[in-house]
Amino acid sequence: MAAVVQDRPPVAALTDGRKSAVEQALVVTFMIVPLLALAAAVPLAWGWGLSSLDVGLAAAIYVVSGLGVTVGLHRHFTHGSFKANRPLRIALAVAGSLALQGSVVSWVADHRRHHAFSDKEGDPHSPWLFGTGPVTIARGFWHSHIGWLLERDRTNARRFAPDLLADRDVATVDRLFLVLTVASLGLPALIGGLVSWSLWGALTALLWAGLVRVALLHHVTWSINSICHMVGDRPFAARDRSANVWWLAVLSFGESWHNLHHADPTCARHGVKRGQVDISAAVIRLFEKLGWAHAVRWPAPRRLERLSSRADTRRDR
Repeated sequence: MAAVVQDRPPVAALTDGRKSAVEQALVVTFMIVPLLALAAAVPLAWGWGLSSLDVGLAAAIYVVSGLGVTVGLHRHFTHGSFKANRPLRIALAVAGSLALQGSVVSWVADHRRHHAFSDKEGDPHSPWLFGTGPVTIARGFWHSHIGWLLERDRTNARRFAPDLLADRDVATVDRLFLVLTVASLGLPALIGGLVSWSLWGALTALLWAGLVRVALLHHVTWSINSICHMVGDRPFAARDRSANVWWLAVLSFGESWHNLHHADPTCARHGVKRGQVDISAAVIRLFEKLGWAHAVRWPAPRRLERLSSRADTRRDR
C-alpha cells in the first residue's frame, strides 16, 4: 500500500498588508519632529532653554521608556528571557510603548522576523542586503538605521507574534498605543508646567523630556540595528554579522553587546564578559529578587565556552 503523504500547512506570509496612510504619516512624523526638536534644542541649551527640571524629567523618562524597550519589548516579550507576573508584564508593555517605536505587537513581530532572517533576505533592517561596496554599504546603513521604517509593508503579526495577539492584556496595551503616545509627550509637559507653574516650563519640558528624549532613544535603538551589525567585536559564534559596540552600552542599557545576543537570543544577559555593563540584566535580576520575575534564562558557562570556541575556529580558518 502506498504511503499517505500529508500536506504540510502553508507557511504564513512575512508581511500582512500595508500600513495605512495615517499609520505611515505617524511614522514619518515621529521620525522627523523629534529630530527637529533636537536641532532646536542645541541653541536653546546654549543660554537659557534648559533647566535642572528638564534634565531630571528627560533622564527619568528616558530610563523608564528605554528599559521598557530593552527589558520589556525585547528580552521579555520577543525572546522570553524571563517570565513576569501580570502587573510587571502590563507595566513593561506600557513602558515600552512610551518609547514611541511602535505598538507592542508590531515591535515584537518586526524583531522576531529580524532574528528569523538575520542579515539575509527577509530581514526587515539588515545593512547587508545591497552589497559590500562603498555605495551599497552607505545605502545599507541608511536602510538599517531609518530607511526600513519608511517602507509600508507590515510584518505579519499572526506569523511572528500569535502569542501576543492572544494575550488580552498585551492586546489592550497595543490598542492604546496612540493614547500612550500622547501620554509620553504630554506627561512631561504637564509635570514641567505644574512644577514651574508656567507655560514656559511646560514647553521646555515637552521639548527636552518629550521630543528630544524620544529622538535620542530612537537613534540609540536604531544604532543597534545598523552599527551593531556593521562594526565591532565578535567573540561569539553567530549566524550573522552581529557585533559588540562598547560605547553604546550605557545609553542602550546593555543592548549593544549584540554579538552574544544573536549567538544566544533567549539569554537574559547580553554583556557576559568582565567590564561589560548590562543595565537591563541588572534590572531583570532586581525583578527576580523581588519575586516579580522567574524562570530567568541566565547565561550558561558551558554554552558560552562553546560559542566562544566556535568563533575562534571560524577566525582561524
